[in-house]
Amino acid sequence: MPMKRISKDEYYLGIAKEVSKRSTCFRRSIGAIIIRDDQIISTGYVGAPRKTKDSFEHGFCLRDKLNIPHGQRYELCRSVHAEQNAIINASRAGVSLLGGDIYIYGCTYDTHEQINAFPCFICKKMIINAGLNRVICSTSDGKMKIFNVSDWIKDWKEGDIIDDKLQYS
Repeated sequence: MPMKRISKDEYYLGIAKEVSKRSTCFRRSIGAIIIRDDQIISTGYVGAPRKTKDSFEHGFCLRDKLNIPHGQRYELCRSVHAEQNAIINASRAGVSLLGGDIYIYGCTYDTHEQINAFPCFICKKMIINAGLNRVICSTSDGKMKIFNVSDWIKDWKEGDIIDDKLQYS
């Protein structure tokens, strides 16, 4: 019996999963890849800015030490989000993201349980401004959720960013 061939979305999300293994966060391992014209044009994972010490090197999570709940006060985290790093890395290489798709895989650092790897508000704004079309995320049930960026724009025109229900937290 022949093997079932995985879809392109499953293929790229699997690559994002591998990228997530480079994460340097004690809370979450998250990886992102950006695809345009069926080619990987950028990758990123959760990690401290280049040439700075990450949480592993410090030996603790600063937000845990400050008792900051998940999904809050990102500005006090040492790390840059995977989506942000993928966008930044494309910029460093001079690559346009316009019309591309971003795949985001996430799991817990300790148990490796798959999570809803939905972008936070800051990352959503960056994804919109980068001109990406779709956001494909891992979910806690082992599947994936696909967002059309045009739907976010439409929703935020009709409502407000605060009305947005599906974000990472």
